This record gives sequence, structure tokens and C-alpha cells, in this order.
Amino acid sequence: MTFVITGGGTGGHLAIAKSLRDSAIKAGHSCIFIGSSSGQDHSWFAQNQTSCESDKGFQSVHFLQTSGVVNKQGLGKLFSLMKTVMATFQALFLVKKADAVISVGGFSAAPASFAAVLLRKPYFIHEQNAAIGRLNRLLRPFSKSFFSSYEEESVIKDYPVRESFFENAHSREKIKTIIFLGGSQGARFINDLALKIAPLLQEKGIRIIHQAGKLEYEKVKEAYQDMGIAAEVFDFRKDVDKLMNESDFAVSRSGASTLWELCASALPALYIPYPYAAGDHQFYNASFLVEKKASWICRQEDDPYERLVELIDRDMKDESEVLTRLIHKDGAQSIIKEVENCLQN
Repeated sequence: MTFVITGGGTGGHLAIAKSLRDSAIKAGHSCIFIGSSSGQDHSWFAQNQTSCESDKGFQSVHFLQTSGVVNKQGLGKLFSLMKTVMATFQALFLVKKADAVISVGGFSAAPASFAAVLLRKPYFIHEQNAAIGRLNRLLRPFSKSFFSSYEEESVIKDYPVRESFFENAHSREKIKTIIFLGGSQGARFINDLALKIAPLLQEKGIRIIHQAGKLEYEKVKEAYQDMGIAAEVFDFRKDVDKLMNESDFAVSRSGASTLWELCASALPALYIPYPYAAGDHQFYNASFLVEKKASWICRQEDDPYERLVELIDRDMKDESEVLTRLIHKDGAQSIIKEVENCLQN
């Protein structure tokens, strides 16, 4: 069968797209990607533009002229909507021969999703956040299955996370190493927080691993050097699963992919949601774990420094063990199997 996988804009959406692609191909299907010329879609999948000679990539990839609508106003919103309408007509030809369309959300998913509905193709949605995105909320009634790690009624609740995160998972107790995660682009607030608390962490003998992001990498690295603190600073690394394995506690934004990677690693965290995320979805993502007594949350304006000081001497065993029960491996494989089952029945 041929599946269209659509969506993107952010690394979180695209990581899911990649996981679903890999699982679909492993199950013997071919995949086409439909994304946007905006966002990160092109940088993730442009190398697969030619037909795949091995079994590792998309059969073809297509980047349509679309842009986000939610945060625009007036003429900007109108132009974005017009782009989406035009791109939907293009997507009709791409979706026509597909057996199913799987959306991972984001503005990139709009054209292929609307095309799937218009052509009455079997349509599936994976929602990565606790607060459902507007496009997914609009099209949910047209989907055969709606996958969410936050809803009890979801037929598949396991978030697609790379298997290596599960392989490295282990229970934590005393905090000996702490990792600060602001994403590949970095988070200035988390960088400043890490530098502020670094002397106390050094005093307590706690090792620091710090993802500072590309923009502030040099600045953060020099700041640690000036304080005489041997922190492990990086902007982006592919082996973040290894770094999580070495850590006992995390301070992080709460984008869905990072949050569920931390869960798969059984690594408790203090989440500091990005305050300008659409629909405040990062706050709701982290709140899901807080309700399960598996991590903590603190908004930027509520003094995370004091909260972190309280937590660094805490035993993490209970929270770590709860995390192991919230997610299981093979989430992507389970979603592909459910798609197959729906198409066969």
C-alpha cells in the first residue's frame, strides 16, 4: 500500500513523520511526504526528493507553498488561507492514488488533509500535543482514527519515540547529573536559569549537561568557563538519548517530542513551558505529567530558580518509576498496524 504522510513545520511534527515512515516501510509499504516549503520540512526531507533506491526514505517528497494561519491577522491571514486553498488543489493530484493519508499536524498538513477529505480517502490523525491543534480539531470528525497520548479513549496512546530512548531507560534516585534542554534553537530563559544556578550545582557536586542552542552556544560556553565550571555544553547532538541516559534530572521546555523522549528515558523533569506556544500547548503537555505525579511544571514568571533549588536534593525514584508506565516502545509500529487494520476491515 501507499501512504501519504503529511504535516510538519516544527521538528516535533517531523520526528513523528519520520518514525511513521520508517515503520510503514518496514511493514512493506511505500510512503510519500507532503509538507510545506516553509518551516523545517525541507531541511528534514529534501534529500529524499528522488525515488528511493533503498528502503530508507520516502518514495517522493513534495513541498507546497503554505504558511501558518493561526498567528496572523488581517491580510496576512487571508493570504495564508489563499495559499492553503491553492496548495489543496495541488495536493489532490498527489493524494489521488494513495491508499491512506496520515497527518502528523501543523500547518504543513492542511493541503493534503483537505485533499484526503475531498477525495474521501481513509484519513488518520496523530495529535502530538495535549491541547489539540485547530486543524486537527476541525478535521477530527473526518478521520478514521485519532491518535493521542493524552486521551484515554485513543486506540493507540504510545507516542512514537526512537527505540534507543527506551533501551537506555533506568530508575533515578539522587541527582548527580542534570541536563538543561532548550531545543536545537535554544531557550534564552533556560540558558540564563542554568547559568544562575550553576555555582550551586557545582557546590553540590552535580554535573551539568547543557543544550544551549546555536544562537547562544558560544556565549553560554564562555560563561561557564569564566565561572570555572566544567559543564558539557552543546548546540545540537543526535545522541541526545545517550545524554538523557547519563542524567538524573532535566530542566526543559515541554514540546511534545522532548517531553515523551524524557518519559521514554524515565527521566523526571522540571518543565518550563514556552509562554508563546500556540494555544499554550506546552503548558498542557507538561500538566499531563504533573497530574500523573511524574514531573513538575513552573511558568517563567513563577520563579523556576527557587523551584529548582527545592528539587535538586529530592529523591527521584517515585517519579522515575511512574514515567516508565506512561509510555511503551513501538508507538509508530502500533499506529501503522492500526491503519492497516482499518483499511482491511
